[in-house]
Amino acid sequence: MPQGQMKLAARRAPKKKPPQSRGPRKGGRIIAPKKAKVVQQQKFKKNLEVAIRNKIEHDVTMKASSNMPKKLNIVKAPQKKPKSDK
Repeated sequence: MPQGQMKLAARRAPKKKPPQSRGPRKGGRIIAPKKAKVVQQQKFKKNLEVAIRNKIEHDVTMKASSNMPKKLNIVKAPQKKPKSDK
């Protein structure tokens, strides 16, 4: 019979868990170019896209309102007011 306490098994280092992916992140992933000419081209392209989208929305609302017996009302979300610090 052995005397004294039993020897404990050698402790192993805990395994490191691999980093968990957080999923897709919000927002654009476009890196702004350093050349001014390219920046101007991107601004022009963006403004053109916005103008085209607004024109399409306007045309659709005009067609929809002309086919309806009642007047069509477009409801827009109220703009947020900036908080004033006192």
